[in-house]
Amino acid sequence: MSDLTQPTRGATAIRLEATNHEGSLLGKNVTPAKFASGKDSGFAFADILFAIDLNNEIVLGDAFPDWRGNLYDIQMVPDMSTLVEWKPGLDSVIGDYWLKDGRPVPICPRNMVRGLLEKLAAHGYTATAAVEIEATLFEESVHEARARGYRDLTPLGGSTGATYHLARSKDWIDYMEAVVARLDELGITWEAWTDEAAPGQTELNLAPTDPLRLCDGWARTRQVMREVAFELGHTVSFMAKPTAGFGQGAHINLSLQKDGVNQFFAEDGPSALMERAVAGLLATMEGATSVVMPQITSYRRLVDLTGPPTTVTWGVNNKTAAVRAITGHPKYSRLEYRLPGSDVNPYFALAVVLAGVLAGIEKELEPPAQVSDMAWCLPDDGVVKRIPDTMSKAGAALDADPLLREYLGDEFVDFWVASRRWEWMEFHTKGGDPFAELSAWESTRYFEFP
Repeated sequence: MSDLTQPTRGATAIRLEATNHEGSLLGKNVTPAKFASGKDSGFAFADILFAIDLNNEIVLGDAFPDWRGNLYDIQMVPDMSTLVEWKPGLDSVIGDYWLKDGRPVPICPRNMVRGLLEKLAAHGYTATAAVEIEATLFEESVHEARARGYRDLTPLGGSTGATYHLARSKDWIDYMEAVVARLDELGITWEAWTDEAAPGQTELNLAPTDPLRLCDGWARTRQVMREVAFELGHTVSFMAKPTAGFGQGAHINLSLQKDGVNQFFAEDGPSALMERAVAGLLATMEGATSVVMPQITSYRRLVDLTGPPTTVTWGVNNKTAAVRAITGHPKYSRLEYRLPGSDVNPYFALAVVLAGVLAGIEKELEPPAQVSDMAWCLPDDGVVKRIPDTMSKAGAALDADPLLREYLGDEFVDFWVASRRWEWMEFHTKGGDPFAELSAWESTRYFEFP
């Protein structure tokens, strides 16, 4: 199914879609007539979507700039290049948040990516990105999962963990085959899916494409995986650690092209441009952690020797480092940013990666020495830094990061830091247990979101 230029003839509703800051896919359904009347001027969404947490409570402690107020309306303007037939009778379209004076909402996730891509284009570069989405599948329906408080669920496909294992039960395989069939129908190009490390866990790889289109496909893929789980009587979670076992991430792969030529390729290893990009990603990584590991549970992933990076490091083909450089091929040379959790907002994840790359290029930064051995278990000795392992540490690092403030904007940084302080306070005052492997508060709050 290809993108549409106008709603399908049989559509009785068009679903308007966009994420909030938490990465949840929001929207409203409108009639074809209503859509025709507002597709150019936009549709009113209350600004409260940027002022509530995952428990639907008003977040306090952040400043209200001039575009925010007492349920002011902002405009969700659909991007017609994203219009697809979601299912018979229902089309869907993704849009951006704009102010009535024509300016983008400063913290609009999609517009942030677009703005950074325009900065890259000013240097003559285009970017190509791909993502590896991890999720955990459970036998129980979402209704039963809710009744159980999302605890003590049965992993779909078997109770043992493995990687690349083909001995999964048919229900697990049926689920994944149904998911990729839906992606094919929607025109979302995937490359592979496989069994991952934890019981019930899967990894689904979306193919390289323009970063903005990738984010759109990523957000829609999570929606597809939820809908298919519901239809089959199962449930799926993108929580960074839905059980006390392994966590799950979302690795981002990125390359830069100029005139169609991969600028990260060099015959003898990383190109000079790739090294600049690495330097920027490492220079911003401590602050970026707050954005790409957005929730309390995100930090429970950071355990040495279990998969996620724990140090601010890079290395050629080194999967224990936070940034893995894949070199030696004119087409496939790229950087793999291994830090994000599966709970990340796709647009914000790409925004911080693009910001780091731009900072490295424009500031002509030099990377530290690469790590050729194992990057886990290294001490924080002033030479190699540990990735911030709590929400508060990461938020403080973002607050103090001049590069991310420059490329993401003060308004976004101040807003995001305040929202994470609120999340930290909610956890510590509403029943969260920092000493548990996984607290009931976290399961209730994060299992179904983003």
